[in-house]
Amino acid sequence: MIILNWLRPRFPGAVGALEARFTLIKKAISFALVGVVNATIDFAVFWTAIQAFGVPKIPANVMSWFVAVSASYVMNSFTTFAAESGRKLRWRAYGTFVASGVAGMVASTTALVIADWFLRVLIADDNLRLALAKISAIGVSFLVNFSLSHFVVFRPRPGL
Repeated sequence: MIILNWLRPRFPGAVGALEARFTLIKKAISFALVGVVNATIDFAVFWTAIQAFGVPKIPANVMSWFVAVSASYVMNSFTTFAAESGRKLRWRAYGTFVASGVAGMVASTTALVIADWFLRVLIADDNLRLALAKISAIGVSFLVNFSLSHFVVFRPRPGL
């Protein structure tokens, strides 16, 4: 911070750009940490639906996504995007978050099906293959969801 304060008057554009990158990196890390909690929720609901209730993988994935996206909205509103949300939960913002998350869910489900198909060649154990496919699907949805959250749902609003 001291170095940035010294550099700011000499190179204001460069320091501003550097600070913007640090802010974006901090948000991505925070989003990822919330994502670890959400991935746990997502995987637990998915696995329970399949193993305990015999739900097929695609409906189980959609159901687990919906539970996780709701938890994600709450956690991200209070942490990652607290400045943009004002630490307030709003139905409209939740609707936008869920709607933008549909792209993440579609990407996740697509990745799940593709990974499961490719892993059939390498892994004979159905449970291990499905678990690895789900983990890869969670990674794909992270990329899509962070991008949409950062640029669409929680973009800076004037007056906050």
